[in-house]
Amino acid sequence: MPMCNAQALLALPHDQMVEVIRRWTRKKMTETQSWNFWARDDQAAPLEDWRVWLVMAGRGYGKTRMGAEWVRALAAQHAGARFALVGATLNEARAVMVEGESGLLSLPHSERPIWEPSLRRLTWANGAMATLFSAAEPESLRGPQHDFAWADEIAKWPSGIKAWDNLMLGLRLGENPRAMATTTPRPVSLVRRLNAEKGVAITHGRTTDNDMNLPPDFIASVRAIYAGTRLGRQELDGELIADAAGALWSRDLLERQRATAAPELKRVVIGVDPPVSENGDTCGIIAVGLGVDKNAYVLADHSIAGASPERWARAVAAAAEAWQADRVVAEINQGGNMVETVLRAADIMMPIKRAHASKSKSVRAEPIATLYEAGRVFHVRTFLELEDQMCGLIAGGGYEGPGRSPDRADALVWALSELMLGKTDRVPQVRLL
Repeated sequence: MPMCNAQALLALPHDQMVEVIRRWTRKKMTETQSWNFWARDDQAAPLEDWRVWLVMAGRGYGKTRMGAEWVRALAAQHAGARFALVGATLNEARAVMVEGESGLLSLPHSERPIWEPSLRRLTWANGAMATLFSAAEPESLRGPQHDFAWADEIAKWPSGIKAWDNLMLGLRLGENPRAMATTTPRPVSLVRRLNAEKGVAITHGRTTDNDMNLPPDFIASVRAIYAGTRLGRQELDGELIADAAGALWSRDLLERQRATAAPELKRVVIGVDPPVSENGDTCGIIAVGLGVDKNAYVLADHSIAGASPERWARAVAAAAEAWQADRVVAEINQGGNMVETVLRAADIMMPIKRAHASKSKSVRAEPIATLYEAGRVFHVRTFLELEDQMCGLIAGGGYEGPGRSPDRADALVWALSELMLGKTDRVPQVRLL
């Protein structure tokens, strides 16, 4: 009664399963500790010819383990091979790809490479070597050559296309250089490009495909909350979802309005959307500058989640100081004078506008979206969370983005209204002395 892996074993009736296990030899028992035994059929590398293997799947699908095992197997087969391990940041690459529960150091001791954190380097006994890189520093990928590359969570990469292009241009060692990209899908430019590119083999997967290794309570809770929603389809079902119908911003529009740097700035404003509570809500804090070319430039997203009023006020103060802002525009609907009070306690010594919202967030955002369409607003880098929220605001009302509220997008709207429209919605000005 042949049995190749755990998936096949678990599909057997109980009596047959017991009979199969009884016949196992000591060697077979040892083999059950391997990835080849536990990997599901849908986690196997594609059979067709490919240069890039793109794994787009929901959270908890097993993407990280797939990447680590793919690197491990290639390192064992190719003595002296050179690998690039690229994460959104160096910290994420180290914490997830190397030291995480499914990372390269979680493998059996006999197959585990030597890890030298100061050198960002892993070395196997046969001389195969992997170096960590940050997608936030795409120029660091210019020059190094590699046989293979594992790119993790590419939908989160802050300089996605530039980092990817530099990585691929250096993927030129060996007879068959290849790259594996693992990610929860987001409709950012890099993911959309790879999804349509020739030579890219794609594996799709859902969170529930890995239910054997996930707590039942987790599966039940996320299904209850997110089943049927756009966020659930993306984060759990691994779908690459197009722009929401009627969205004020599209991904293509935001890509067109991206700049490598801002020109000389005439002034900087910090927009603030205070949280309703401290229970995980985010305080939107966005820095926007007005250039000498009369265009606006989104400079930074300093938003902070789950913070007390004192903490988010300090974050606003730090952002204002960092950008030498001349004004803070803060919505007061939820907190009234409390917003002014906590900002005063944070020693913000500059004019503050208390913005009272009499219209919905999406309605307030419509004239700002028009400025983008007119080519008057630019993003100096990729702001993933902010842009996800912007693309979730629907014309005429409604929100289909991540989170309960588009707090970051709302802070952006307040700042750009002050800079580009010369007004906010009933905004008495108060100077803190």
